[in-house]
Amino acid sequence: MVTDIPVTTDRFAEVLEAPANEIDVLLRELVQDYEGRGFELREIAGGWRIFSRPEYGDVVGKFVLEAQTSRLTQAALETLAIVAYRQPVSRSRVAAIRGVNVDSVIRTLVTRGLVTEAGADPESGATLYQTTPAFLERLGISSISELPPISPLLPGLDALDEFEDNPEGQFS
Repeated sequence: MVTDIPVTTDRFAEVLEAPANEIDVLLRELVQDYEGRGFELREIAGGWRIFSRPEYGDVVGKFVLEAQTSRLTQAALETLAIVAYRQPVSRSRVAAIRGVNVDSVIRTLVTRGLVTEAGADPESGATLYQTTPAFLERLGISSISELPPISPLLPGLDALDEFEDNPEGQFS
């Protein structure tokens, strides 16, 4: 409750001066102990955090001031989705997929801690971007493998994959 980021089992073990495997067992017991309460302990983004239960979201939401929440624009959401599903990905690749310049949107996502630099493309030298643990935490997932499959949602994605695999544009 005293931190705004997930705390790893190893960090708990360090602070409590106890073996990590014992801490892990205790954390999992707490998950069970908190059943039926207004809050829950969740393993998320490589660590543990206390959350209000989803069924109490409306009540908790009444305590959150609208001014404290800043929403992402449609452009930022689209760009973030591309980075999430294509990571690591360059700005130029994101721009090619979206069809517009994404420089300022990428800067915004980096500033908000949702996207970070992930090295450079070996061929072009372009900076690559990937999502951060804060992104995972905001979505309530532990890894990008938990993202829903996108292909059924975007039938044209297969054509994009084929184009990327065959940049000369010669489709089979």
